[in-house]
Formats: sequence, structure tokens, C-alpha cells
Amino acid sequence: MGTPGTDPFASLNAGQRAAVEHGVGDRDAPALLVIAGAGTGKTATLAARVARLVLAGADPQRLLLLTFSRRAAAEMTQRAGRLVHAALGLKATTPPPALPWAGTFHAVGARLLREHAVRIGLASGFTIVDRADAEDLMGLVREAQGLAATRRCFPLARTCLAIHSLAVNRRQAVDAVVRDAFPWCAGWEDELRSLFRAYVAGKQRQHVLDYDDLLLYWQLLLEEPALAAPLRARFDHVLVDEVQDVNGLQAAILRGLKPDGRGLTAVGDDAQAIYGFRGADVRHVLDFPRAFDPPPHVVTLARNYRSTAPLLAAANAVIALAPRRFAKELWTDRAGERPRLVAVDDELAQARWVADEVLRRREEGLALRRQAVLFRTAHHSAALELELARRDIPFVKFGGLRFLEAAHVKDLLSVLRWVQNPRHRLAGFRVARLIPGLGPVHARRLLDAIEAAADPVDACARYAPPRAAAADWAAWLGAAAALRASPWPAAVATALDWYAPHLERLHADAAVRRLDLEQLCRLAAGYPDRERFLAELTLDPPQATSDEAGPPRRDDDWLVLSTMHAAKGQEWAAVVVLNVVDGCIPSDLATGSADALEEERRLLHVAMTRARRHLALVVPQRFHVTSQARFGDRHLYAAPSRFLPAAVTALFDVETPQGQADAVAAVDGDAVVDLTARARDAF
Repeated sequence: MGTPGTDPFASLNAGQRAAVEHGVGDRDAPALLVIAGAGTGKTATLAARVARLVLAGADPQRLLLLTFSRRAAAEMTQRAGRLVHAALGLKATTPPPALPWAGTFHAVGARLLREHAVRIGLASGFTIVDRADAEDLMGLVREAQGLAATRRCFPLARTCLAIHSLAVNRRQAVDAVVRDAFPWCAGWEDELRSLFRAYVAGKQRQHVLDYDDLLLYWQLLLEEPALAAPLRARFDHVLVDEVQDVNGLQAAILRGLKPDGRGLTAVGDDAQAIYGFRGADVRHVLDFPRAFDPPPHVVTLARNYRSTAPLLAAANAVIALAPRRFAKELWTDRAGERPRLVAVDDELAQARWVADEVLRRREEGLALRRQAVLFRTAHHSAALELELARRDIPFVKFGGLRFLEAAHVKDLLSVLRWVQNPRHRLAGFRVARLIPGLGPVHARRLLDAIEAAADPVDACARYAPPRAAAADWAAWLGAAAALRASPWPAAVATALDWYAPHLERLHADAAVRRLDLEQLCRLAAGYPDRERFLAELTLDPPQATSDEAGPPRRDDDWLVLSTMHAAKGQEWAAVVVLNVVDGCIPSDLATGSADALEEERRLLHVAMTRARRHLALVVPQRFHVTSQARFGDRHLYAAPSRFLPAAVTALFDVETPQGQADAVAAVDGDAVVDLTARARDAF
């Protein structure tokens, strides 16, 4: 417990304190932009600013904190609470001030739209569909539009959804998105526009919103003066984390909430802008100083608390070649070894070298879980995964089947969604197909009848199912009525009671899958109602399902494998980066434009700054055209990444594996072996 008068911000450095103190108590202070390099204490600084504002009298109910993950919002809320506790000397049993408006852009948008639904033409009981369901809906509309039967190859539903999403999030016309990001879809622009209009109409008929709608309707709401004014007045302070990752819609929302910037704090790092494929645009942070009047106050954080000086020197050198950036040099007073640039023969040699390296460090006392192997694309680790398995080195790979994509999870959530919103066609189709004897034709007839009815619940009650499905359909009607009457969160258990027999019937591993569904029941207890639960779970789901966990091991340790994108925000004592060659980093798919190429440079910078003490970049010199190299020797040679010119390479210790060095030494002597005669005799 702290003592009143204790300075909870004593540990901040000068730059962090300047960010925390900017404009406190001055309602006319300009916006604040904090450029926080990797490892410079960004989260601590933003949490401290929240606490400082609260301590200066800001109402926590009127403070909006926007992040890109629910976990980040929770962490900053907890940190800010601890600082307030320390400053006020509160008892440990006294809860800190709550921050009810801390969350992701999408989650906050969902809450605001729920409040304003009736006034902006939305159904108050709208449901939110995840990407997989949105793709299914796009596929149904695509088929209904006759685009699945064209004589030419029309883009698949997944591609259509990606084009639609980029157009919405970037606030660009379909033609521009196709030209810049999907050039192979050129010529279909008119059909795509027609498809997207039908897709939007289909969502509105079913009273569903996809992820992009949560931002789009929020931004449109802020364009209506009568609605925007009270919404702007609702929040005295808006703080946004990872501002380099905002897209066009999110940038417009920030401007709509704080048109002149007063009361706005933005924290981020242009050098870590790596999500262009999601619609993010680094120009939003680069242009931030010119986006408001008066101009924002800019504070740069450059002292790094993560890495050693030699590692930072190399990372600085990589990003310094970017043509447009906020100038900063990450620095630290921590000494250490230089990073390594390791040349190997091919991907198989790379896998062997990495396995040797992680085992060597493990024997030196560095646990596997404190080491990570990073790569540009998930399939780049294929050879390494085989080698690790062969040598019995446990590992965890970030990725795989997402929680909400598992069939049993989608089934149970569809039950909850269909009861909440009977016009939700995708959820209804999934639930109807669970009932034995109710095939796709009958399910569509049922959904057509619901869509045409004034009362969808009455339409379900009057539906006459096939004789084979009559008993199970009656059981469903009873379960649906019980669900509507069940208090929250008991409704989840009620839904599971109905679904459990179908789970047993459909899945041989039902016992394992049921663990996920029981976890849903536990999660539900943390939400005030069904709508909030379904929205939050859709927007920020668990990352994996129970069946992904392998059997327990005696060593509670494992090596981390991760894509560079998934590694952002993480750190390890030792990091190895695979395939640091042209064609992999930068990806050969990202060399068509200067913007895409610069994002690849930033991606390498992010990967390098994940390391605390040890960093190795591996450069395979040869790649086989197919992964089954033993069936042929078709290969190509790769050059080191263009992001590592001579001036940058000079900051590394350049190595070749010992085996190659021994082979070179064996032929590098006085002995002369004349092979010319043998060459002539070969023919």
C-alpha cells in the first residue's frame, strides 16, 4: 500500500514523464503524439498518462482508451489502477477507479452502435458475424448473383470479402482497391460493386454486422451533426495505442471524436507499421502532426529497455534506410554481443543449424521458451518443424485453427445467435442442419419462411419439418423457448444441454471438444448479457482450441515458432530469423510497390527488435523448387536481403557453419588434385 504524496511516476525517464505530463489540467492543450520505439516502455507510458489524468481530476467514465487487443486494454487499465492506488495510498482491498470505456476499436464501436441502433436504422438486436461467417454470406450472395456460374473465373468469396473489407477500411473505391491490391481481378469491377451492394442488403435483412460495419457505422454516426455532438462531448480524453496500425476508418473516427485534437493522445511507432494487408496505412501516423490545428505536441521515446547496444545498432541501421520516417535512434547502456549473420547451404542446413543452436543455448542455461524462431510466412518453418520433431525438441507454433473456426464452437455460438436474432440466416442454417433428417433443402425453406414472416419465432413454430425430423425439431423448439427464458449466463449451459447429444453424434473426440464448450460457459459468467458476450467473443476470441494442445511433457518447456507479424509486442532472450533473403524478406509478393517494400523493411526491424540478448539472421544460399528435394535437384540461388547492404552487414558477425568451414579447409592446402584427365575420360 502506498503513502499519500508518493510519486508513482518516479521511475519514468525524462521523455516518458514529458508525455505523461503534457497538457494535464489544460483543456486547450493540443493533441499529443508519442513516437515510442521498440522496447521504450510504451505501455507503461500510456498507462501512466491515464493515471495522471485521473489523479488530476479527469472522470474515468469520460475517458476513452482505444487499443488493438482486449488484452492490451486490460493491461493498461490494471497498470493505471496500480499507479492511482500508489499515489492515493489506498488500501489493497479498495478497488481502483474503473475505466468502462477501455477496449478495442471494434468492441467500443459495437457498444456505441448498440446504444444508438434504433436512431441510425439498425435493429437493436443485431448480431456480429466473424470473418468465416462473413465469407459464407458473401459466398451465398455470390451464388445468388449468378457469379459462380460465369464463363470466366470470377474471384472466390474469400477474395471478394477481402476486396470489400479493404475498400471499406481504406475508404477507397473498388476500382482503386482492385488496381492497387488485387490486379488479377481487373475487369470485374462492375460485378464486384453489384455483389457488394447485395451483400450489404443481405446483412441488413438478417440484422447482422460484420467487423468492418462496426467501424463504418461508427464513422457514419460521427458525420451526422445531431448524433456526433453528444458523442464528442461524452469523452473528455481519447487515448489510442498503436496508432501506426489505424486504417482510414479508424483515423476518421479519431478526427470525428476530436476534430481539433484537443484531448487526444496517440502513441505508436512508424517503424513498427506492418499491417498494411489489413488496411492500416503508416501515413496516418506520419501525417499526424499536420492533421490537427493547433499542431500536436510530439514526444519521442528512444531509450530502449529490452535489447543490448549492438543489437540496437543493427536494427537502427536497417530502419535508417527508410525514405520517410520519424528520425530516432534507439539507445541503451546495456552492453552485449554483436548480432550474427549466418550463411548456410539450403533450408535443410538451416533447420539443422537452428536445432543445434537452440539446444546449445539450452545447455548453457537458456530455456527453450526464452528462445524464438521467427519467419516471414508460416510455411517457411516447414523444414525446421520436421527437424525439431525428428530430434524430439518440443515447440509451439503461433497460428493454426482459431477458436471460433472450430466446428463445435461455431455450432454452440450459432445456437445462441439464432435465438438472439431469428433472422440470422447463417446461424439458423447451421443449427437447422444439426437436426437429423433436416437436410439443406428443407433448411432453406425454413429460413425463407422466417425471412418472409412478420414474426420469425411464430414462423418457426408453424414450420412443418420432414417426418424424420419431427421429434428432434420439436425438441429444438422447446430448447429455443427455454433459452429465451433462461437468465444470463445460465443460457449458455442450457444451449450446451441441447447441443451435447449432437456433439456426441457428430464427433469421435467429443470429450475433448466439450472442454472448449465448458470454457465458454465459464467465460459467459464474466459478461452482463448475451449481446455483450457474443460481441466480445467474436471480436477477441481465444487463440486456440483444446485439441491443439499435445500430450503433457516431462520438461515443461518448448521452443517458440512464430511469424514476424504474430511476434509483434513479444520479446525473447534469443531470436533466430529464418530466410533473410530476397524473395522471403522482402517477400517476392511485396516488391511491386514502394509502400509494400517499405513495410517489409519495417517487418524485419520488428523481428530484430524482439531479441533481448542474442540475435541471428540466417541466410540459406539455395532453395529447392519443391519441398521434396530428394525427388529432384531443381533449385535457385538466393541473395541476402536487400535490407542488409554492406554498411548494415558490417554491424554483424558474419558466420558459416563449422561443417562448411571444415570442408573449405580440407581443400584449401598445398595438395593438388588434377581432375582434368578424369573429366576427359567421362565421355
